[in-house]
Amino acid sequence: MLSRTEPPGMRWKGFRDDSFPNLGDHIRVRTRTLSFTILKRMRYALISLSFGGAIGLMFLMLGCALPIYNQYWPLFVLFFYILSPIPYCIARRLVDDTDAMSNACKELAIFLTTGIVVSAFGLPIVFARANLIQWGACALVLTGNTVIFATILGFFLVFGSNDDFSWQQW
Repeated sequence: MLSRTEPPGMRWKGFRDDSFPNLGDHIRVRTRTLSFTILKRMRYALISLSFGGAIGLMFLMLGCALPIYNQYWPLFVLFFYILSPIPYCIARRLVDDTDAMSNACKELAIFLTTGIVVSAFGLPIVFARANLIQWGACALVLTGNTVIFATILGFFLVFGSNDDFSWQQW
């Protein structure tokens, strides 16, 4: 018998030191299985995120290209989609995560990212108030903004941790 303390109501029957002669192989196979499960989840997360991005871009394109709207001014929000993750990515590279206290660099990055996101929501409204686009196109672009920024947030939540599947290793 293995020398283990038994939890109440549980017995260790039939386990001897020589029961698993290839214990190292068993552990390796179990790790591969666990990694495969994690990879499967990551694949589903990546497919879901790409689907969300496609839906958001579809709303943006509908707001521009429908025959009743036919104005391409809302495409300027694409710059905000590109710019929004940059401050946070730079801050993650520069800041050491071992500090438990709040960090001014990270807070500045979150502030700049918030400004970029608010500007992306404000630009279509300004265009609609200036009669450059119609209000229906503005609603479609704002819906696309919501979906795209939710997708960007989802990407950082899924791939943002510092583990083997982090975006920092790409």
